[in-house]
Amino acid sequence: QVQLVESGGGSVQAGRSLRLSCAVSGYRFSTGCMGWFRQTPGREREGVAAFGRSGTTKYADSVKGRFTISQDNAKNTLYLQMNSLKPEDTAMYYCAVGPICSWLASAKYLHWGQGTQVTVSS
Repeated sequence: QVQLVESGGGSVQAGRSLRLSCAVSGYRFSTGCMGWFRQTPGREREGVAAFGRSGTTKYADSVKGRFTISQDNAKNTLYLQMNSLKPEDTAMYYCAVGPICSWLASAKYLHWGQGTQVTVSS
């Protein structure tokens, strides 16, 4: 059974940093794509960052230069380092994995975590 558990969310002031973690079990970590998504009430889930099997990374334009996705294969953990946070980054953040890579589109991701809330105040 595949499980993804996010942690690291919280409430911070604008300009500060947070690092989200996603512990993955029951899934071959280096296959397909691994990604971070976010969602606010009333809006569609948005792809934030993705990490492909070849090591390629992709980012949403809104987070380029501020967010960094990485993984630790030994710990089966995916990370999202978020710097220079802005109030518009406030959202529930989800990690996801899937054997077919759809990068920042959610369609091909099969397994999702429950989410961790990030709130950025001005």
